[in-house]
Amino acid sequence: MTYPPDDNAPGEPHQQPQYQYQQPGYYQQPVASGRTNTMAILALVFAFVFWPLGIVFGHLARRQIRQTGEGGAGLASAGLILSYVFGVLTLLGCAAWIALVGYATSHPGVIPTRTY
Repeated sequence: MTYPPDDNAPGEPHQQPQYQYQQPGYYQQPVASGRTNTMAILALVFAFVFWPLGIVFGHLARRQIRQTGEGGAGLASAGLILSYVFGVLTLLGCAAWIALVGYATSHPGVIPTRTY
């Protein structure tokens, strides 16, 4: 029985077939200078400090980011979402407080008071 000659005889390097691979194309948004928008940072900070200002800074930051291509869109969105959530919670708390005070004043026996 005879075998065909071995292409990879000892002493000869093994060669792999050469394939042409193309790198897939991708699109990257233009970034002005890789900087994060300052208003976006302020939106996130003021969401915790003073929520109405967080809403204002968040909307201003999103508009600037759309125009300039700066980074920080996620920060601006997070600042907006948190500001709106804190605003709703604040308004609900104020409404509950007003309802509680209105109920307590219309029912004098609910809150015990000292009588001398």
